[in-house]
Amino acid sequence: MRFLCAHGAGAGMETPFLVAMAELLAERGVATYRFEFAYMAARRRGARKPPPRAERLGDEYRAAVGALPAGGPPIIGGKSMGGRVASLVADELYRAQRIVGLACLGYPFHPPQKPAQLRTAHLVALRCPTLFAQGERDPYGTRAEVESYGLSPAIQMCWANDGDHDLAPRRGSGFTRKGNLMHAADAIADFAKRSVERAGRV
Repeated sequence: MRFLCAHGAGAGMETPFLVAMAELLAERGVATYRFEFAYMAARRRGARKPPPRAERLGDEYRAAVGALPAGGPPIIGGKSMGGRVASLVADELYRAQRIVGLACLGYPFHPPQKPAQLRTAHLVALRCPTLFAQGERDPYGTRAEVESYGLSPAIQMCWANDGDHDLAPRRGSGFTRKGNLMHAADAIADFAKRSVERAGRV
């Protein structure tokens, strides 16, 4: 099982969060392939480049799918903006049988403190099997907000207890960051397994 994973808007593919998730998924039999969009790679070379609009990064995501080593179709996704970009190309790639599913970590349903600016129009009719691992109090989309959206039935949610945008709970909540990340990794691994099996039956 393979997971192609893009980074968020403000940090690259080597963040502690993505490193930890890749390690946890590897323990569960899912190989994670992380990649960076060109603007983030340019930042590493010293350029001051802001992230483009998510809609402008679809071709880079398609290219990353095409650049994967030979093997079965992967699930795709990413952290925050990376997951959003993946979601914008998911149905196209799913119809072409190039992927078997979509998994997003901390999806940015709206900008923080701007709940009316929804980024969900394409999620209403999404056909690609999808998993969102989301913190219950994520400022980009809390549990109460997300459960009111009327998203596609192809989308399932994995909620991180008291989690923020990185799935981390508050001290004293009774939950731990490690526990929430393990819960998300369990959900993604199970989702990947079922997605591969489903594709094999088609």
